[in-house]
Amino acid sequence: MTDMWSHEYWAQKGDVKLYMFRKRLGAPREGEVPRPVLFLVHGSSFSGPTGFDLHVPGKPDYSLMEKFAEYGFDVWTLDHEGYGRSDSTEGNSPILEGVHDLRAGMDIVERETGRTKYAFYGASSGALRAAAFAENHPEYVERLILDAFVYTGEGSPTLRERARKMDIWTASNMREVDKPFFLSIFTRDKPGTSEDGVGEALADTELAICNRVPTGTYVDMCSKLPVNDPAKIQCPVLIVRGEHDGIATEQDLLNYFSLLPTADKQFIIIPGLAHASHLGIHRARFWHVVRSFLETPGGTVG
Repeated sequence: MTDMWSHEYWAQKGDVKLYMFRKRLGAPREGEVPRPVLFLVHGSSFSGPTGFDLHVPGKPDYSLMEKFAEYGFDVWTLDHEGYGRSDSTEGNSPILEGVHDLRAGMDIVERETGRTKYAFYGASSGALRAAAFAENHPEYVERLILDAFVYTGEGSPTLRERARKMDIWTASNMREVDKPFFLSIFTRDKPGTSEDGVGEALADTELAICNRVPTGTYVDMCSKLPVNDPAKIQCPVLIVRGEHDGIATEQDLLNYFSLLPTADKQFIIIPGLAHASHLGIHRARFWHVVRSFLETPGGTVG
């Protein structure tokens, strides 16, 4: 197998520097045919490479970036403002600010790959960011995958619990995260949907970078939903839901799905998974669903 190649970049959003990370099989070569681009959009509580390029001691195949690089994709992610290695400001990085972050990143992706349209995958509040980007910049979005998504939030047990701390989320632009918090991501919906050691690896990786993240997505998801308009989405869409995900009800997602104007849309529930689909014990099912959507005959990305 060709060696896995990675590189770091910096996008500029006004005065704010945003960290970008890329993985693919083999270094780019002059004159090669550009590979299809998959851009991964992270959620509320950890940065892009931590979630999408995670390595768990003694357990293989937890890097989503490497898995889809093996499938032939040129895989990118970005740390939103206030996350990971990107600059922090006095803002709280709300969902719609993520649109500006992603737009800044597109200049780098186009320069480095020669492509102008890409597939986007968003997880949790990253799905809301990715959908908002597709609404505002359809010229860049060829296919859209929304995982652990929420539309209106009606009936969501996770958001009901989170809303009880709104005074905390609105009191500061940042919130602290620690190891127990990261572990809770894998147990709050249904214990047993992830392997032992995954939460620990996620916590250790992210806490080596920072122990605070912005509050904006929590505020938005508890008090401002819906922030997305399905009628504005022009591209094919895949909605992925873990069977036990508590961030949204199935009906809430089906209501969004029914309003998508495209006939090229899929809604798939994956058994045995919860909120963090790509880090779950049945993540191979997730890879299959996403890859099949991206490589649909007659609609292959690229």
